Amino acid sequence: MLVIMEQWDEAGCHTNNTYKYLLLMISKLGLDALVFYFCCQKVYTFFLNMCSLALLLVDVLMVLIMATVWFLGPDKSPLSPCFVLTNASATYGALPLPMMILGLLNYSLEDASPNNHSSFCKLVRNAVLTLLVLILAATFTFGSGKVELKDQRIGTWTVMFVCRLSDCSVITYFVLGLFIAVICTLLPFCSMIPRWVKESNKISLARDEDHKKRRSDLMSTQTKSVYTKSAEENYLEDSDWQRPPLWLSLTLGFGLFWMPYLVVSVGCWLIGLVVPAYLTVNILWLECVNSLIVGVVFWVKSKTQGPYSNLPGNVCSWQVFWHLSKGTQQLQPPHACV
Repeated sequence: MLVIMEQWDEAGCHTNNTYKYLLLMISKLGLDALVFYFCCQKVYTFFLNMCSLALLLVDVLMVLIMATVWFLGPDKSPLSPCFVLTNASATYGALPLPMMILGLLNYSLEDASPNNHSSFCKLVRNAVLTLLVLILAATFTFGSGKVELKDQRIGTWTVMFVCRLSDCSVITYFVLGLFIAVICTLLPFCSMIPRWVKESNKISLARDEDHKKRRSDLMSTQTKSVYTKSAEENYLEDSDWQRPPLWLSLTLGFGLFWMPYLVVSVGCWLIGLVVPAYLTVNILWLECVNSLIVGVVFWVKSKTQGPYSNLPGNVCSWQVFWHLSKGTQQLQPPHACV
């Protein structure tokens, strides 16, 4: 894609658009900071959680570099805005595939053997892996994009210097494929979805009330409690309606949270809006990948471990939709990992 860096109109007025791209980077940094604060689990013993923190820090670095280039101007700055944007797009574009592969391996192996290493060792391991991915992406993509300003003329007087940036086809295909898969999976059951959503909300409320009650009981007695059936379990056993299979229930849980993001992304693609990689590779996309991988691993592990495993907390309530599918609620002791 081509972006306009400088422009001269027929009146001889010169426009430098560097500040506009700086504002785009600041906006992306603000969005990433919000998503990181509200959605990201600060559990850095998992690779993708460390990647979220790394992306936020890289965004801060990019804003500082671009702000310095804009402040110094073309005469004093050792770097050109086109150089910064081109290499940033190439580096960001190389990150999605290794992050997804390593994230899947991390969740699969970590959940299978959660107690092999201490939390500090896992944190160091993930920090080293994340730093290695960033260094390799920057090294192998540095200079791969053509850092050049092309002279584009419109009419007789208007002259533009444009810079070529790369987009991220991996994210485009990932989002498009995921959108189609979720729609095709849920569409045949659209008449049942409102009932399932209503029931999942009741399960979630019952779980919250039960957890508060058990915490209160533990604080007052400070002894081991004798677990009995919760209101959530009784409610589910009394219900007599068609339940979704586990794979469909988990897909519904994923779609309820991430469908707005998928719709907006696919809509931008349909209208031909091409976004450079330094904007599309963000924490919102990474959290969507995180949810997908956790959901798949949860589905595989749930056959042997039930609704509870050593996977980290996530924006999608996988346990709720497991109980929606199974129709039972098994209470767990306080020390178990939810």
